[in-house]
This record gives sequence, structure tokens and C-alpha cells, in this order.
Amino acid sequence: MPAASSSNVETVERFIAAPASAIFAIVADASRHPEIDGSGTVRAATTGAGPLTLGSKFGMSMKAGVPYSMVNEVIEFEPDRLIAWQTTSPLPGVRLFVGGRIWRYELEPAADGTLVRESWDISREKVKAMVRPLRGRTREAMTATLERIAALVTN
Repeated sequence: MPAASSSNVETVERFIAAPASAIFAIVADASRHPEIDGSGTVRAATTGAGPLTLGSKFGMSMKAGVPYSMVNEVIEFEPDRLIAWQTTSPLPGVRLFVGGRIWRYELEPAADGTLVRESWDISREKVKAMVRPLRGRTREAMTATLERIAALVTN
């Protein structure tokens, strides 16, 4: 589990004054992802929204200029501590070039809240050169996502 940014992983973290269970309940429910998405690209869960567990598959309706869809599979899971899913395209031809990135949330409970770490891991991305230019924008979006999660669980 990467805890720091590297050439293939961008990570942001935020301490949130809420229990890990409350935060995990949101990130492990794909139907809530449009609500927390700081990028503005996630529109709706289309299948298998949640609650997610290891091996769960779920679809997402997305829009970044043009609408598109992604399918995801939960590949890491520890209740109230860790969830990660890997994305790909539902279109077989597109899958040759797009997909493989991993979105990961790591939660470290503390006495007065939880340290939440979100990572964008492109180590398994098909064509890293296509997504690497999105790194700065992705970091900003992840920061906004953690702000949205904090607002939901502390209000």
C-alpha cells in the first residue's frame, strides 16, 4: 500500500474529526461517489453500487467533456480501514488502451478522528503516458473529495 506519492502514485491526506466507520460507509458505497467526487466527472453508479466488498464490481456513468462509462472491481478491502478499486472501460476495444488505474482509500483511526489517505495509482494503467498529464488536476480533485467527505461526516 503506497503511503506517499511516487512516479506512478499521487496521494493526498486529510485528518477528519469523525470515526473511520462513518467515512468508510461513504467511500464503500458507490452510489455516494457522485456526492463526494471532487473532480465533477462522476455522474452516477450504474450497477452494483454498494455496499462494496472485496470482488464487488460496479459501473459508473462519467462525463469529462463527453459522457462515458467505466467499470470497476474492488481489489483491496479491509472494513473501516482500506478499500481500493481498479477501473477499466466496458468496451473491449477501448480496454486495450484505457484502464488499470487504482483508486485507494486508507483510513487510520485515531482517538479524535481518522487520517484519510486517497491515492491515484497508475502503476497498472495500460498507457501511463495518456493519464500522467492529469496528475496535477487529479491531486486537486482528490483534495476536494476529502473536503467533501469531511463536510458530510462532521456536519
